[in-house]
Amino acid sequence: MDILLIILAASLMVLGIVGSFLPVLPGPFTSWLGLLVLYFMPEIDVSTTTLIVTLIIAILIWVLDYIIPAIGTKKFGGTRAGMIGTSVGLIIGLLSPIPGGIIIGPFVGALVGELLNKADFKTALKAAFGSLIGFLTSTFIKFAIAIVYLGIFISILWDNKSIGF
Repeated sequence: MDILLIILAASLMVLGIVGSFLPVLPGPFTSWLGLLVLYFMPEIDVSTTTLIVTLIIAILIWVLDYIIPAIGTKKFGGTRAGMIGTSVGLIIGLLSPIPGGIIIGPFVGALVGELLNKADFKTALKAAFGSLIGFLTSTFIKFAIAIVYLGIFISILWDNKSIGF
């Protein structure tokens, strides 16, 4: 049973890293669930303080994930249409076989969204750039936190290696 729970926790950690790039999956929070699984294993010692601090950070990052791209778009003159276009472009970029689609998709989506919102090309291009900067910033932060959580996960397992798994 312990091995299955460790596999589940490790799967959540990996899913959290993947979720750093997917808009539908909260990356750091999913990684935190992996730490929570370890916490409920009586053989493994996980500090309650560690669990609470990592939860607060995961929630903070989850909230910032919605704010940072909007700030980037607004800072560069974008509208709600550009932000919606960014999300649609991200999904299309993820599903496309084009290398770099995850970066190109949000940019093109924001550009199209702004053009459909009757912005001139120069304004739409500026807003698309802001949206891209906001998206990349948010993604980097989520990825970095998910990697830190993976490090904590590995450290906890390493510290408890004597239990025989």
